[in-house]
Order: sequence, then structure tokens, then C-alpha cells
Amino acid sequence: MRDSHTTARFTVARRSLVAALCAALSLAACAKAEPGGGPGNGDGAAGGYEVLELRYQGFVGAVSVLELAEDLGYLAPIKLNYVGNTISGPQDIQTVVTGDTDVGHAFNGAVIKLIAAGAPLRAVVGSYGVDAKRWSGFYVTEDSPIRSARDLIGKKVAMNTLGAHHELMLKEYLSRQGLTSAEIAQVTLVVLPPVSTEQALRQKQVDVAVLGDVLRDKALERGGIRALFSDFELFGEFTAGSYVLTTRFLRENPNSTRKLVEAAARAIEWARAAPRDEAVARLRSIIERRQRNEDASVVKYWTSMGVAGKGGLLSAKEYKIWIDWLVKDGEIKEGQIKPEDLYTNQLNPFAATPAQ
Repeated sequence: MRDSHTTARFTVARRSLVAALCAALSLAACAKAEPGGGPGNGDGAAGGYEVLELRYQGFVGAVSVLELAEDLGYLAPIKLNYVGNTISGPQDIQTVVTGDTDVGHAFNGAVIKLIAAGAPLRAVVGSYGVDAKRWSGFYVTEDSPIRSARDLIGKKVAMNTLGAHHELMLKEYLSRQGLTSAEIAQVTLVVLPPVSTEQALRQKQVDVAVLGDVLRDKALERGGIRALFSDFELFGEFTAGSYVLTTRFLRENPNSTRKLVEAAARAIEWARAAPRDEAVARLRSIIERRQRNEDASVVKYWTSMGVAGKGGLLSAKEYKIWIDWLVKDGEIKEGQIKPEDLYTNQLNPFAATPAQ
């Protein structure tokens, strides 16, 4: 397992990557950093769409909003081009900046940090969130001596990546419980794929594990673990992550972008309204048909996409809370970035109706 020195190296590496991306954006070679879209039909022959293919990364055992939208037929004639899997939202949107994919999604805090570093990105529609049905908990084994935030000092906490949703949730919890910055720094963060986290917890390789959604419910069904806290307890219902595109893609492919946003918005509302059994059956069918050697059985625990805004509408408050946190944590400067620099709802067909 990784120790605190390794965790520090992860943090340094992450900051170095952001710095490198920022530097790259200042060079003429940054043309690749703002791709005009993946291979497609550039003549707009199909209904005026500038590109007919969108490169993206998937998550093992999960169906994203865009994957659901394509399966429902909402994205046609545009198609998704799967280029591989990721376990990290920050990595997913970094590939959009470097031009290796056309669309990606991540925790809004990670989106803020990358745009603040100079990345030419804009969030266009919600991708996931937290509600009473879909949330992530920080779990320990039943026999663990850990009962409070202070008990986490010197302990190892497993999560899918650094600098994103789970790290900020942990720091918020520790801060609310009165720990100082120096004490919070003594909690070691360990990066593990979500599918491996439960096993690491049960084998005592880590002291705390973040478990969310279907993986959480599957672990709870096996028993022997208990929750310390959850992101829903901390913040209630909120859209936590967004799909992003480069500003160049937005500028050069307005019709394809509008179709992407519309498809995602409709898929979010379909998932909200569909009977749970119908939704689960469709998600299982998507996983089975795409043949990526995944376990589709966990989909039976699916409950919600968790997106708060109607049709994935984004709101300033869902970015402002993380801007304030990142300023307090010293990751960005006061006034460096504003919510309106980060997202747009102009392409969302639900923008004319009140957000819910």
C-alpha cells in the first residue's frame, strides 16, 4: 500500500501535470489542447452536425449519462467512440484538454482547478450528483476503533483519486470536526480503484474506504462495515460533477454540442422518471452488450443519477462552494475565478424552465 510519502508524490505529480498543461496552453502547439472534435463528418451533412463522433472514456461497471443517452437514441446521429476506461474524473477531463478525448466529466472542484490553471474548458451539463438515493460513505470495519474525526489522524483512507470529490469531502468533514490543517495533513490518502476498495478495507490494508452507490450497497449487503459519515450528510442534495468540452469545440461545433447537451439532459430526466426496474434492466443491458469484461450484477443496486438540476442544469452555488473551499485550502487565489467562468446553461433545453 502507499505511505504518506507516496501520497505526497501523488500531490506533487498532480500539481506538476496541471502546471505542464498550463504551460502547454501558452505555446503555439496548444492547438491540440483545443481539439475541434474527433473523427467525424466535418461537412455537416447529417442534419447540420459538425462532428458525428465523440471520443470519451468509460468507468468500469458503470453507465454514464451520455452512454444512457446514446442507448436511448437521444444522441443520434452522433455516436460515442469509447477509447478506454478511467477511474479518475481529473484524469478524464485532462484528456479533453490534451485532445485525446472530446468530452469528459469530473467533480466540479476538479473542473474549477483545471480551468483556474488555464485549461480552455467549459462545463455544459451535469453528469452525476448526490441525493438521498445516490451518495458516498466513508466506511470502517465493524470492529474498527475509529469512531470520530480525530481518530483518523495517522490513518489511511482509500479513495479513487486525489484532488477530487472524495478528498474534499474528507477534508470538509475533518475541518467541521475541529481538526487543524496540520492534523488533517496527518491523514494519509491512498488511491485505489473503486472495485478494489472494499477488499482493501476488509483485509485491513487501509483503515477507511470510500464506498458509493452500487459498490456501497453491495458491500453493506455482505455486512461487517459501518459508516463514519457521508457526502449527503455534509451537503445534502447537489450536482457534484459536470461534462466539459473545450472552448474551441464549443465554438467550432455548436450544433453537435447542442445535440450532446440535449441528449444528456433528456437522459437525466428519463432516469429520474423511469420505473427503477426498467432503468436497471436497461443499464444492465448496456453493460452486457458493450462487452468490456465487466460485472453487470452490481447494477441491481442502482438507484439514481443523483443530478440535482432539471435536465442537468448547472448552478453558480454548486461551483461557488468549491471555489470557496479551494481558496481556503490555498489551491487557488481569492478572486482568481468566478462561477460564470466555469459553465454555461445556454445549450440546455431545460434552461427555459425553473431548475428543480
